[in-house]
Amino acid sequence: MSYYDRVYEVVKRIPSGKVATYGQIAALTGSPRASRAVGYALHFNPDPSHIPCFRVVNRFGRCAPAFAFGGPDVQAQMLRADGVEVSEDGYVDLDKYLWRP
Repeated sequence: MSYYDRVYEVVKRIPSGKVATYGQIAALTGSPRASRAVGYALHFNPDPSHIPCFRVVNRFGRCAPAFAFGGPDVQAQMLRADGVEVSEDGYVDLDKYLWRP
């Protein structure tokens, strides 16, 4: 299994109404210093319908400025539709919405 495949398997586990951070995904794949690699993997998500990369935000809870599937406004809209509150400036309250596996 490739590193990207491990990332996708973890991201599939993020429940609706929750978010995870790139660093959190990296740690859960066994590579805690690979948050950038997580970002690259999600940028090339082969199946966005089943791999909910929109649920991944940065360590501050910010939507991705270069969200691969339409930009940060699209990511924010997807998160809101998923039950996550996103501020007007694109931030999620991690105390409230962070996935804690």
